[in-house]
Amino acid sequence: MPKLVRDKIPEIIEKAGKKPVTHIADDSEYWDKLKLKLQEEVDEVLEADSPEEVKEELADIIEVINAICDFKSIDITEVESLREKKAKERGGFKDKIILDDVE
Repeated sequence: MPKLVRDKIPEIIEKAGKKPVTHIADDSEYWDKLKLKLQEEVDEVLEADSPEEVKEELADIIEVINAICDFKSIDITEVESLREKKAKERGGFKDKIILDDVE
């Protein structure tokens, strides 16, 4: 199944003595593949055990988020500002609060 890969992966495959078969996605396919890649990377974070593994996968998620922002013409600093605004208004997740029920 064709999957979205980082830009230098075909070159790395060639250096390993193999022949990559690739194509350039149109916008529709690219958007679909970005969403799949984001899910793939999130799944890998969920499966990671060590802090080092988690850090590696989070870096991949950030790369995909940057690609999504670029593709959708979203300024990443606006996303960060929105995150900060939500954290200020609603808090973050540092206190480890679990909502069991609302009566």
